[in-house]
Amino acid sequence: MDPDRVLEGLDPEQLEAARALRGPVCILAGAGTGKTRAITHRIAHAVASGVAAEQQVLAVTFTTRAAGEMRGRLRALGAPRVQARTFHAAALRQLSYFWPQVVGGPPPTLIDSKLQVVARAARDCGVEADRTALRDLASEIEWSKVTQVRPADYESAVAKAGRTAPMAPVEVARVFEGYEEIRRERNLLDFESMLELTAAMLAERPEIAERVRDQYRYFVVDEFQDVNPLQKLLLDAWLGDRDDLCVVGDPGQTIYSFAGATPAYLTRFAAAYPHATVVRLVRDYRSTPQVVKVANDVLKRSRPIGGGDQRIELVAQRPDGPDPSYTEYDDEPAEASAVARRIAALVDSGTPAREIAVLFRTNSQSAAYEQALADAGIAFTVRGATRFFERQEIKQAVHTLRGARQGGGGEPLAGTVRPLLAPLGLTPAAPEGRQARERWESLAALAQLADDIAVERHRGSCAAPGEGGAPAAPGAGPLPAECPCGRPYTATLDDFVEELEARVATEHAPEMEGVTLASLHAAKGLEWDAVFLVGLTEGTLPIVYAETDEQVEEERRLFYVGVTRAREYLSMSWALARSPGGRKGRRPSRFLDGLRPASPSLASNRRDRSRTGKVVRCRICGNTLTDAAERKVARCADCPADYDEALLERLKEWRKDTAQRQGVPAYVVFTDATLQAVAELEPSGVSELSRISGVGAVKLERYGEAVLALCAGEEPPVPEEEGERDGG
Repeated sequence: MDPDRVLEGLDPEQLEAARALRGPVCILAGAGTGKTRAITHRIAHAVASGVAAEQQVLAVTFTTRAAGEMRGRLRALGAPRVQARTFHAAALRQLSYFWPQVVGGPPPTLIDSKLQVVARAARDCGVEADRTALRDLASEIEWSKVTQVRPADYESAVAKAGRTAPMAPVEVARVFEGYEEIRRERNLLDFESMLELTAAMLAERPEIAERVRDQYRYFVVDEFQDVNPLQKLLLDAWLGDRDDLCVVGDPGQTIYSFAGATPAYLTRFAAAYPHATVVRLVRDYRSTPQVVKVANDVLKRSRPIGGGDQRIELVAQRPDGPDPSYTEYDDEPAEASAVARRIAALVDSGTPAREIAVLFRTNSQSAAYEQALADAGIAFTVRGATRFFERQEIKQAVHTLRGARQGGGGEPLAGTVRPLLAPLGLTPAAPEGRQARERWESLAALAQLADDIAVERHRGSCAAPGEGGAPAAPGAGPLPAECPCGRPYTATLDDFVEELEARVATEHAPEMEGVTLASLHAAKGLEWDAVFLVGLTEGTLPIVYAETDEQVEEERRLFYVGVTRAREYLSMSWALARSPGGRKGRRPSRFLDGLRPASPSLASNRRDRSRTGKVVRCRICGNTLTDAAERKVARCADCPADYDEALLERLKEWRKDTAQRQGVPAYVVFTDATLQAVAELEPSGVSELSRISGVGAVKLERYGEAVLALCAGEEPPVPEEEGERDGG
């Protein structure tokens, strides 16, 4: 590939980074500034220029998802053989390869979770611990190991670090020592020991170190602010006395100090390498100026960390968008219901559900939003729940696809995967029922991935770039055999299974349809069109146990991470009480000071309540309604329903046909609750229909005529495109 072509489309700062082909290089990259683009183009430029051979590059990142994305971009840039791995994946590969030579005998068993071993160690030490305490102990052992603290030194180390132990430090040290003894006796290997053994192997066996350093000569480390001392020890072992190292990171997104990470390696990089090239990426391509302003204001109020002020002031590159909203609610259920209504309005106006996220500080906050979204008939996925490739239906699907490949595998990918997945539950439209729908959504995401890969492989030779493409949403219908450019998609089932196996190995899951619910920590590295930051109260953000200045500042950076996940729509909210009727003693988070309107009455909140939170009374008994589903039908759940059952059945049958015709889940057309409200209220005109919750402007225009016809006892009109097709 022409080295100059690799550099096309980069902004001046990205170009400066990509042209700095020799290390040491430090790229300080703010949120949304295109850091992955900069470093992948830098690697591809180095390969195309002959500075580095593909096989000699090791790009290290922190998540399998990020590593998978990096490999995909490098493949598209003509450097498919570059190794992009996590620290753990790279270490495991090296340790496994050299184990027979260094140690001999059976290799150790890698453990994904420490809990069982920690539980055994606690019992042996006479330490009582429930599951929550065991998790805390496992986390404390991980912190000790990544910061190179031994059991005998734990008590003094935790005191020096100002760290609050989950129980008496002497007991933690005993359990830690017992854990290590059991691990060694059973020949078990945890992730920290894997890094430690790899680093020790390179330090103690010069001939092996020479082979590894001959293999890898060109290093790139992403998210360098999250590196911990153990990872830095391994990185130094890989480097030896060389400095061909490029690091990229953002001190403002340092949110893992509690787990042993330190931004000092990033902020003091120029001091460690006085001849280093330092590049700052400040152009934010992700978020609107309104969101960027909030992000900058959050960081302006933070304290510099890690030696020197390396804060990055972002410069927005996108057009203006809506102003962020700040809303106060009486209680948590009211907050969750209102957020669900806002999300429904966004979906009705055309925002895909997968481009919306609800972010919170603790996982325990998820339940209220799961319930509120379920009540509103909105699909959602909880990030951090069962891993995609561990789901039973996905295991079955992968097995089926592998079997189909053995029978040939050379057939075109377009049009092949959906029929293979149909017997597993991939119907044309999503079924009713939550369990069946979740299974369908997983299979639909896999089918969508096949279409995406077919389009991606075709893009380089497309005669009409920009016109072709896979359906916009999972389940939106099969990809046609030919691109609009007139050429067939050439990717095969073999190609897909090969990609799938790589993704299974690296846990690089495809995107799921539905609103994302995630903790702020789990959201790092992701982005959405619309983000709802919820539960922003003192004691939750910052969390109640953030006591020192450093801990509070880390909570502020966590808030910054949440803000910068939003591309366009940003909503921030909090509740004064936990439950309806409870004491309204909570205070908004201190991090909102200077951001939200100064008036304690919060005019924006009053406007929101007048628009979406007005008093709704039961049309049967007259009681005030608070539940979202009850408000939708204007009736208490236990009051007698007075709807036409035959009309409801006609509405559901029409919805089923419409969903199948459009290739979307039935609830995307209208939810059950909305159809029941229509059947109960029997609107006779557009004005009455538009007042029913769940019938937004887009749905009114798309389906209003048909719904009103059904309510009048008439046949719904045939869509124009169908009439044209049938009538010629």
